Amino acid sequence: MAENSEVEQLRVLVVEDSEFDARRIVTELRLGGFSVQFKRVETRDEMLVALQEQSWDAILADYNLPSFSAPDALKLTQQLELDIPFIVISGGIGEDIAVQCMKAGAHDYLMKGNLARLAPAIKREMQEAASRAARRLAERTLRENEQRYRLLWETCPDAVVLTNSAGIIQFANPAVQTVFGYKPDEIIEKSISILQPEDVAGTPLSFLSWIEERRQEEVTNWSAQETIGRRKDGQPILIEASACKMLFQNECRFVGFIRDITARKMNEKILQENRQQFQLAREIQQALFPKAAPELPGFDIAGACKTAVAAGGDYFDFLRLPQGGCGLVVGDVTGHGLGPALLMAGTRAYLRMLALSHHNPGEILTLANRVLSEDLGGNRFVTLFLGRLNPQSKMLSYASAGHIAACLFDCEGNLKTNLSRTGPALGLVNSIQYETSPDIQLASGDLLLLLTDGAEEATNAGDQTYGRERIHSFIKAHRNENAASIVEGLYQDVRQFLGDAPQEDDVTLVVLKVN
Repeated sequence: MAENSEVEQLRVLVVEDSEFDARRIVTELRLGGFSVQFKRVETRDEMLVALQEQSWDAILADYNLPSFSAPDALKLTQQLELDIPFIVISGGIGEDIAVQCMKAGAHDYLMKGNLARLAPAIKREMQEAASRAARRLAERTLRENEQRYRLLWETCPDAVVLTNSAGIIQFANPAVQTVFGYKPDEIIEKSISILQPEDVAGTPLSFLSWIEERRQEEVTNWSAQETIGRRKDGQPILIEASACKMLFQNECRFVGFIRDITARKMNEKILQENRQQFQLAREIQQALFPKAAPELPGFDIAGACKTAVAAGGDYFDFLRLPQGGCGLVVGDVTGHGLGPALLMAGTRAYLRMLALSHHNPGEILTLANRVLSEDLGGNRFVTLFLGRLNPQSKMLSYASAGHIAACLFDCEGNLKTNLSRTGPALGLVNSIQYETSPDIQLASGDLLLLLTDGAEEATNAGDQTYGRERIHSFIKAHRNENAASIVEGLYQDVRQFLGDAPQEDDVTLVVLKVN
């Protein structure tokens, strides 16, 4: 019975189109110690009714739903002026989307594949909401009576201390023990400097310095400032403190609200390090892309990789092959970040080395796969298209390791053929022998499009994908433009299709036109 009495009741509104995912989230909360009452909604109208019917302790929202989204749900909550912890839970949003959600007012975000910190995040945000409510109430009732202050501060999750104008503590709430390790009665009639390291005294970070500066000011409250605290055991902590000045019984008093932000600062540091890693990955990518397309008589060639906010592993290259051939390469490494960018760099190096002595696309991919299989151990893979162009005969042959099909169009912009894969992705099976396609005779006016899946799978806010049909329609409408204009124009058409939705994957395009 004692265990059941400690179970925390939780009313949670789940904005989710998957009943399975909603129940998985609720199960995680129950494992975290909550007794959960929940309701699942999928649309704005359903959510509005749920918010009007009863109060909720937290809102958990999937980022994308068929006719709704987490940003829309957040706006609705804000329009109703509800201060409810709002947490985004998604299966595939990038860091940039998560940051946008936080800036818009979401309190946290988690990935569906990693819900381990869901229950702690709910507890923390409920405490934060209670703290905000306590502070708002404190500002409204600050000048009433001491008993009302005490009843309010006793329940505040932030450490609350009341001092006189000399900085002597006259009241401390129970949360002081959570933040600083002191029982409230241990610090009564002590200087507030006991809550900070000795070397902070006399500096701009000192509580006493703040009190001294504001003693004569007319301002009655000031915004949160970061400083250094000290626990009873001597351990330093990072804290955030705000305060109100009040006149009580004709004496100037100061009420401080203090919270431990050590963990938050550590998370911010980790986030900054991740941003730096993504930036390094992007720099690696950009440095390795070709500076210019080859100039071949009778051909117009262009290529570009338009990276997403999070660096990925897209790759394109132009190789000089033996016997006067020109290699056209487009690849895609699984994942995002520094690891895939480094793998892309290694793949590029292997192909360039093999291209010095081999001209057969299938043979080059076979040899590259053997090396990559040993390096990757089956944990990652690379899809890659390698075409060999004979500029003299205008013959094209290729090998494709699990890559999406390239497209060959005729002079009217009609699709002549898809150049489909000839084997699995690189790095999965060591013993694969990749076959080279039969020679394809290119005719005047033909257009070859190589691409990664970033364009085809681009998804807008309405959950529509750009798709192959739009790609074919664009090529047909713009076939008479030069290769560089087609590459840039197709990318811009994808961006226009996305609208306000983020570009979640790199878009890599290579166009070869036969004059």
